[in-house]
Amino acid sequence: MNDFSVLIGGKAGFGIDKSGAVIGGLLNKLGLRVYIYRDYPSIIRGGHTFSIIRASKERITTHRNKVDFILALNQDTFDLHKARLKDDSVIIYDSDSVKLEGLSDKARSIGVPIAKIIKEEGASEIMRNSCIIGAFVKTTGITWELLDGIFRKEFTKETDLNLKIARRGYDEARELTKIEPISQRILPLLSGNQAVALGLIKAGLNTYISYPMTPTSPILHYLAEAADEFGLKVIHPESEIGVMLMSLGFSYMGKKVAMGTSGGGFCLMTEGLSFAGMSELPIVVVMGQRPGPSTGLPTYSAQTELHFVLNAGQGEFPRFVVAPGDTEEAYFWSAQALNLSWKYQIPSIILTDKNLGEGVFNFDIDSIPDIKETAPLLWDRKSPYKRYLNTETGVSPLAFAPEKDTVIKVNSYEHDESGITTEDTGLSVLMAEKRLRKEKYLQEELDKFNTVKTYGNKESEVALLCWGSNKGVCVEAAESLGLKVIQPLVLWPFPVKQFQEAAKGAKKFICVENNATGQLSQLLKISGFNVDEQILKYDGRPFSLDELEERIRGMGK
Repeated sequence: MNDFSVLIGGKAGFGIDKSGAVIGGLLNKLGLRVYIYRDYPSIIRGGHTFSIIRASKERITTHRNKVDFILALNQDTFDLHKARLKDDSVIIYDSDSVKLEGLSDKARSIGVPIAKIIKEEGASEIMRNSCIIGAFVKTTGITWELLDGIFRKEFTKETDLNLKIARRGYDEARELTKIEPISQRILPLLSGNQAVALGLIKAGLNTYISYPMTPTSPILHYLAEAADEFGLKVIHPESEIGVMLMSLGFSYMGKKVAMGTSGGGFCLMTEGLSFAGMSELPIVVVMGQRPGPSTGLPTYSAQTELHFVLNAGQGEFPRFVVAPGDTEEAYFWSAQALNLSWKYQIPSIILTDKNLGEGVFNFDIDSIPDIKETAPLLWDRKSPYKRYLNTETGVSPLAFAPEKDTVIKVNSYEHDESGITTEDTGLSVLMAEKRLRKEKYLQEELDKFNTVKTYGNKESEVALLCWGSNKGVCVEAAESLGLKVIQPLVLWPFPVKQFQEAAKGAKKFICVENNATGQLSQLLKISGFNVDEQILKYDGRPFSLDELEERIRGMGK
């Protein structure tokens, strides 16, 4: 089995997320490359939740609609997903609660009396997942020893009981196929959120502040658990407004700070973002996109906040905006966002979404360019301190309170070089131009990075344009259809020269986005590039590989 997918589903509260992690861990230990897609409603219990775990010999970062295995813990899982089954797929199900009506004659099935086993062992309902995973392991010829090791790592509570129930599921099943181990380097599995967190730490993160909001809440949880190990302050204030204002305070004190939010939270932060622009305080915002307006679809995904973050805040001030497409890019560019924010004393915004943030991918640290923490420009203490000293680059030397015999004044009002409030016309122009001048030097530095990437058939006259988490699905679709892919990573300042170079030879451009208005297409037009066609999806779900290939073929490509 070179490329196959496993879907496990049940009610919220059935431990589906943990199940996906366990199955993904099993397949990863066999040397396969793994991607896990999570789909769940915005309720704690009930509803329907599922994960698709795809495994392949080659690196993958997207899922397929069709699956080779369905692990059905309830009737909804079978009813809602039976259309995903192939002719020879295998369904493993709870024979005490699931009826397989309408199943193909060629499909293979294994029923396990999960409810009976749970009752006999006096176990909790959430352990149903352990039982069906045990059956899956037997069905696919995976060794019990491997499952035992994964369970002991993943289940820190009632480990022995979970293993006992898994063994009963294992004994109820029979081997129908064999997933063979592959001899290649095993790469760890990370979510996009974890990669962002680790990248920030790599660049010297001192403090992380966040109010929990899907899909960036896992960064808060992850860093809270790692706080002691990395010497971090991790704070959960009362609101997103509190998050921004507290972050500005930490920045003023010289602490490298980042915050996490989503669109609704970022709305409340925009006045503080403008404060950062005027006061030249370096901050980093991780902005995890999800569908709106307002509450929208809070546990699903979108690419709808591009123009929001490009234009957020009143007035004009420079900012850095980047949209990584996988875990390696999330790690590298989160670190660079923190570095650039402190080097140029500007806000940096890392645009992610639910698909990247909560998706789970293999992570190859060896493929990432070397990252070094960038030291900010500091006051030399030789002349009287001016917080907003007008320099060639627009970047003023920093000093941090408490500095003896020195006033360090930041001001959200227009001000002179010392930070004293002014409404003088000449000074107002001088300071506005000082702030905006930073963007020129930021752009020159970004030219040293690979800010626009190309994939697929570089000679193709048809190019797919994508940003963020659509990278993976576009690259796979392009490779199968002989197309080129162009992926701008940095979205502001937009890398015009590198995009021009990447676009050479292409005559038709198709923009693939998870929004209804073509936001990358609009940005490209502003930057002097025209898009010929668009493939847009805005139901909160990502493109699957099957779906995108079909839509591209439907355009005659």
